[in-house]
Amino acid sequence: VQLQASGGGSVQAGGSLELSCAATGNAFSINHMGWYRQAPGKQRELVAVVYIGGHTNYGDSLKGRFIISGPNAKDTVYLQMMSLKPEDTAVYYCTAGLYLVETDSLRNYWGQGTLVTVSS
Repeated sequence: VQLQASGGGSVQAGGSLELSCAATGNAFSINHMGWYRQAPGKQRELVAVVYIGGHTNYGDSLKGRFIISGPNAKDTVYLQMMSLKPEDTAVYYCTAGLYLVETDSLRNYWGQGTLVTVSS
């Protein structure tokens, strides 16, 4: 199983970006998928997570500017980021909790990070 993230890049303050993350592989089902971020010199923090069933969690002060959607039939989640601020600059990491059929267990996965840079 792998998580393949895309999107990100550079944008000016006030702009928008969308990230996507797809879970690929065989014999799994999704418990949750989402995003964390890590800015230089800071700890990794929650951005947004969506659980099967639709419950969502957002990081402090992000709800309303960031919207997580999915996962869709292609096991992909999307993160719409709006009204971006320079302090949103960070490496964004996709994460997923997946039930593996082979081991009948829940395992957490991380994707490669994708850099989001917001300039003032």
